[in-house]
Amino acid sequence: MQEELFISGRDIPNIDPNLQIWHWPISVYLFVGGLAAGLLFFAAMVTIMGKADVYKAAVKNAVIIAPIALSLGLMALLYDLTHKIYFWKLYTTIRIESPMSWGAWVLMAITPLSFLWVFSYYSDMFSKFEGKFKLLEKFNFLATFENFLIKNRMNMAYALIPLSVVLGIYTGILLSAFNARPLWNNAILGPLFLTSGLSTAAAAIVIFAKTKKEKHFFSKIDIALIIIELGLITHMIMGYYAGTQVQLEAVQLLVGGDFTLMFFGFVVILGLIIPLLLEISEIIGYKIPTLIPALLVIMGGLVFRFVMVEAGQLTRYLY
Repeated sequence: MQEELFISGRDIPNIDPNLQIWHWPISVYLFVGGLAAGLLFFAAMVTIMGKADVYKAAVKNAVIIAPIALSLGLMALLYDLTHKIYFWKLYTTIRIESPMSWGAWVLMAITPLSFLWVFSYYSDMFSKFEGKFKLLEKFNFLATFENFLIKNRMNMAYALIPLSVVLGIYTGILLSAFNARPLWNNAILGPLFLTSGLSTAAAAIVIFAKTKKEKHFFSKIDIALIIIELGLITHMIMGYYAGTQVQLEAVQLLVGGDFTLMFFGFVVILGLIIPLLLEISEIIGYKIPTLIPALLVIMGGLVFRFVMVEAGQLTRYLY
């Protein structure tokens, strides 16, 4: 028999709760989920506004990323699961108080809807592919199905608005629901993750946009979203400093701690402030390659998820 002497009643390995099990798959999932939510939101909003012919990248080209991103996110979630064959049990009940239950059901609804949205533009986006293989001619039911989706595109848009908002905000609430983790226990995370997802989506649309009008329109949207995101980050940090001693210690990871360079260097400065200044300069009239600020915004959004997931797991209540 091995005798062990405990000199502390806290943080006993394998006895006290410990959460350092969420790694890169969760961060990737949170990022691609927010990006897909933003892309689908803008595609639906542009359609409802009747501007689909003006902002074609938002409703056709860029939104192709959404079903791919959601598929990758689901694969990352499945990879992270310890008991993979039991994932279906999430769909045997609905728990209103559980963010994971909300996320599971929203993903079940929005993922197939994203594929249907892209397929409704099949003839427009994949005309060369269709001209070569003539799938719609060989399989008449596909042509009939595409026409059905085109007629119901507006109905899909109305469904995508609430679904995309819930998906975007849920990625932050998923973390904030962990009350035992001081860095995550902040109500700002939901709106912050939603805003970040919309910002990365606007940046992606700018990359795919072919007209100057569409690039400027979504650059202006991204400018507004970056300003809101900076305000939310400021409010989040002020909330930590106005909180308990545990939250004061938790925020030190971001301000003066191990994650300061990643958070302020890659997220706040490279991922938000510099793109903001570059996009404003481009709107004013300076020749700025739109690809640079757009990629910086997307990079900042990805790093932000990694920072929050990794840093949050290092914080805990000891009092």
